[in-house]
Amino acid sequence: MSTARPEKLKNLPDRPGVYIFRDAAHKPLYVGKAASLRNRVRSYFTGTLAPRTRLLMQEAADFEYIVTDSPMEALILESNLIKRFRPRFNIRLRDDKQYPYLKVTMDEEFPRLSVVRRPARDGARYFGPFTDVGAMKETVKLARRLFPYRSCETFDRGRSRPCLDYHIQLCPGPCQGWVAPREYRDNIEQLCSFLAGRHTETMERLEKEMQQAAADLDFERAAELRNRLQAVQRAATKHKVVSTSGDDRDVVALAKAGHDALIQVFIVRDGLLVGREEYFFPAAGDVAGGELMGAFVKQYYERAAFIAPEILLSEELEEKADIEIWLGHRAGRRVRLHRPQRGDKRRLVAMAQENAELALQERQAGRQQAEELRQVALRDLAESLKLPSVPNRIECYDISHLHGASAVASMVVFRAGEPAKEDYRRFRVHVPGPDDYAAMREVIRRRFRRLMATDERDGSFSAWPDLVLVDGGKGQLQAALDALPDLTQPVELAALAKEHEHLFRPGESEPIVLPRDAAALHLLQRIRDEAHRFAVSYHRRLRDEEGRRSLLDEIPGIGPRRRKNLLKHFGSIAGIRAASLEELARVPGMTKRAALAVHAHLGSQEPDRAQS
Repeated sequence: MSTARPEKLKNLPDRPGVYIFRDAAHKPLYVGKAASLRNRVRSYFTGTLAPRTRLLMQEAADFEYIVTDSPMEALILESNLIKRFRPRFNIRLRDDKQYPYLKVTMDEEFPRLSVVRRPARDGARYFGPFTDVGAMKETVKLARRLFPYRSCETFDRGRSRPCLDYHIQLCPGPCQGWVAPREYRDNIEQLCSFLAGRHTETMERLEKEMQQAAADLDFERAAELRNRLQAVQRAATKHKVVSTSGDDRDVVALAKAGHDALIQVFIVRDGLLVGREEYFFPAAGDVAGGELMGAFVKQYYERAAFIAPEILLSEELEEKADIEIWLGHRAGRRVRLHRPQRGDKRRLVAMAQENAELALQERQAGRQQAEELRQVALRDLAESLKLPSVPNRIECYDISHLHGASAVASMVVFRAGEPAKEDYRRFRVHVPGPDDYAAMREVIRRRFRRLMATDERDGSFSAWPDLVLVDGGKGQLQAALDALPDLTQPVELAALAKEHEHLFRPGESEPIVLPRDAAALHLLQRIRDEAHRFAVSYHRRLRDEEGRRSLLDEIPGIGPRRRKNLLKHFGSIAGIRAASLEELARVPGMTKRAALAVHAHLGSQEPDRAQS
């Protein structure tokens, strides 16, 4: 801690607020909240600390705090700062962009369902997040058959004929006027009930509509509804009955073993267990159960599309009252957090906890097996390439361009056989024309000049690689070798040619041919493919950015700020083109005149150019 610590500790207020520990470079290490800043922050400097907290205090150089008017404000501020800073010592779920949601666009005359990565406050209904993407796809597939809806992004009422979805009975044909808006919306309401796991409600509605259709002598419609009802009944029978009361609740259970922890969420709707999700926290096994559970509940329900009125927990929360109030504000009704001690609810928590323990054991066993396979692959690689030692840090380079234009390169890093994404680097190549050899020479030369000129704090460029792998054959290998004449120590080089998966080494005329099922070859292929993916994604992003800029730059009155706002609001050139004049004019910074210019200009562009 800095010399300012004693004075800061002495003057800490007995008020609710948020505190931030920072390292010597002023980077946030940990963000926490407290009902009393004085008591909470001082506790870090007295008594016996858990191993994780002790490591935090060893790295912390200073702290700061923000006073709030209430513990509730502190909780909200803590959540926002964790999302903003992503501190290393805070327990965090994976970024929610990794998990998909299902979105139903309720603000349209004929709503549709789509998969998105981040929910927004746009009036749509969201379901998720789904940690099991395969299960989500199966749900969507079944829902589409039961409750047909349009899938087209841009609704065109004037289509000359319906699309293929109509002919295979996945769309009721609103573009042809073959379904009334009210009937279509009723179908969407049933779809939303089904996605929410409310199968009882869905079945009751279908039963009622089927009886009404039969009474109206509309037997074709009644038969269609009967088939839907039977399909929902079959789906419901797959779910386990865990409550005879028919309530909605979530069950959250924690399991810890060694250095790891796992939380499992059981999703109960209408008394049926309709789904479960699990979240793995490596290196969090020494965190107190209540602290880990509290961090999880705050982050999970901040992004959840639906908050159950009752949440059963396997751990007691220290800040239970504050979290209940916060969840109630988010849900618009009372939400109860409860750790049951007896009865059916306790048995339900025990079932969730047993499943969490089994899932954690499976994860740890799988990770141990994968680690053993990686070690075998690295040892075989060292032997096949005659390396002086088993390589720990492997760097791989790949060049990407389009007919020689806008060439870029990637550097990916694997440590102990696993991607070290924080060490990945991208390069813009300055060599003119489609010259892969010259591009490789330039990139390798730049990387190792940085290595020779930098200090130990310069991230990936300060680390010496045990093996440098280039994507290509003898030519790329020689280009890399030519770029390394003045190094203070030798660099182990190899090239992997994609056509026959042959390995080339400097000074060897014949390639090294590894068996197709060799673990070492599979590891090299994985590294090479990752370098290719990273280079191509960077090249594609630059092309897209250039295409967007060039097209919008041609429009009179559209400067950098308006261009940025338009792309942020609509997401793409296609989205801007599909927008109406009124929608364009509502974008921040836009005027009616500017909207007219955008509409006129993009309307005259060819689709291929607009998408470039």
